[in-house]
Amino acid sequence: MEITIAEIHAKTILSKSGIPGMQYCINPYVGCAHACTYCYATFMKRFAGHPDPWGSFVDVKLNAHELLRKRLKRAERGTVMVSSVTDPYQPVEAVYKMTRKCLEVLKLFQFPVNILTKSPLVLRDIDIISGLENVRTGLTITTDNDNIRKIFEPEAPAISSRINALKTLHESGISTYVFVGPLLPMDPAAFAKRIMPYTDTVLIDRMNYINKTALLYKKHGIEKWLDKDFTARVISKLKHLFSEKLEIIC
Repeated sequence: MEITIAEIHAKTILSKSGIPGMQYCINPYVGCAHACTYCYATFMKRFAGHPDPWGSFVDVKLNAHELLRKRLKRAERGTVMVSSVTDPYQPVEAVYKMTRKCLEVLKLFQFPVNILTKSPLVLRDIDIISGLENVRTGLTITTDNDNIRKIFEPEAPAISSRINALKTLHESGISTYVFVGPLLPMDPAAFAKRIMPYTDTVLIDRMNYINKTALLYKKHGIEKWLDKDFTARVISKLKHLFSEKLEIIC
């Protein structure tokens, strides 16, 4: 998919968060080139004035780090999520480095940080992340099957690259977690075997059964996953495999 990139100057960058355990969130970009079909953040199109399909545009907040520095000077201390409605390490980050610049500011003020991404580009910033006193870094991994991944996350990095990034972060002494959201078709035992050694926690969210997602399931012959009992059985297996590492968040 062709991506339209625009440079903008934001009015705000540090927002109050409704996510449990997160007091704030920052989103250095508007839009996301990973183009995940299930993405809940498509509602951002209404606020950003983009009629284009989700995944075809990214707005770069050129002044994100400057706004963050000003805001943190007077903000009450709390955990900052990077990011909530975009992937902070989508491809455009390799060029603009807005996430890196924001992390540098967060390190300066030593606010607690929670990073969530689908991209191994996060490894570029280990030098900053390892210097944060209170940080967790998560990789979103929704399935162990790259064929399934290509259906629902067509432009996102391969599963193996995410697991390798998780491994590197873990071996660097950084607290890691895997976010399984949404829960997609998988082999629970194979999935657990691949990520178990490299994650401190596994967070599971259920599939958001919107119509377009259901149509994709039927189109690709995996409609049995729409059966709630089938999903429940997979979750039950994951609970057994991960034991105390597992948290169900929805």
